[in-house]
Amino acid sequence: MDMTQLITLATRYDVDNKSDSRALPCLSIYCRDDISEIEAVIYEPVVCLILQGRKVTSIGDQRVDLRPGDALLVSHDLPVVSRITQASKQKPYIAVILSLDLGLVRSLYDQVAGANLPDAKARSLSAWQADPAWLVPLIRYFELSDNPMDAQVLGSSHLREIYYRVLLSPIGGMLRRLLIADSHASRIAKAIQVLRSEFRSTLSVPDLANRAGMSSSSFHEHFKSITGTTPLRYQKDLRLIEARAMLIEKGLSVSETAYAVGYESPTHFSRDYSKKFGMPPSRDGNRANTPS
Repeated sequence: MDMTQLITLATRYDVDNKSDSRALPCLSIYCRDDISEIEAVIYEPVVCLILQGRKVTSIGDQRVDLRPGDALLVSHDLPVVSRITQASKQKPYIAVILSLDLGLVRSLYDQVAGANLPDAKARSLSAWQADPAWLVPLIRYFELSDNPMDAQVLGSSHLREIYYRVLLSPIGGMLRRLLIADSHASRIAKAIQVLRSEFRSTLSVPDLANRAGMSSSSFHEHFKSITGTTPLRYQKDLRLIEARAMLIEKGLSVSETAYAVGYESPTHFSRDYSKKFGMPPSRDGNRANTPS
């Protein structure tokens, strides 16, 4: 698949300031000209198209190796680990990131509900080679950045077409399930919102299952099937991601950070942190205190 046109559009579009008149809703570009260390971040529902370079992304037992022309679809909020494995100044890593407006996606339910498409292996982190059927409207959406009035009038229709094509693609299975109000995917999404808002608190699987309207065994099974990890591991990952941000950006001590994200023991926190990031939390804390 030739990415030349999209690379040109992405390079020209590269808008950091959302108040810029060229900025389009839901659309952003990520570029990097060197390989990265392991990064732990929270992905919200998004479609990510790799234009250049390579990246590995994983959560739990789900792992995808992304190459140029591959599209990554994330249907639920996920605390993932990722690493850019191929990038250089001559040929930087470039990815198009299209956030999912779930309200607009759900407006397509009536149109796609009857689609007889296989989704037995649907996961919340899915990758497949991008289909030209939705790259064409993506290109048209990019081109709207040259005319703010066109973007205001036509933007949502182009997004709607992109979402529709993605929903019907081989990676759209979990997103299609999410459209069904009382599906397991929707119930797990509700539990994820609880985890994200209350990750510092002590949460039990029975409590989360009750809030999702499921039995404990069913909840645990479907949570693992959908996200690739367990509810309590998911909560731990949220805590550690927040902790890393606090250490690097605020320069808190290891003990202060541990208690701030919900750990009762700084020793336990340091052990989990080192296991996830491959270094003790004190090293990231030192980064905040090192003069630039």
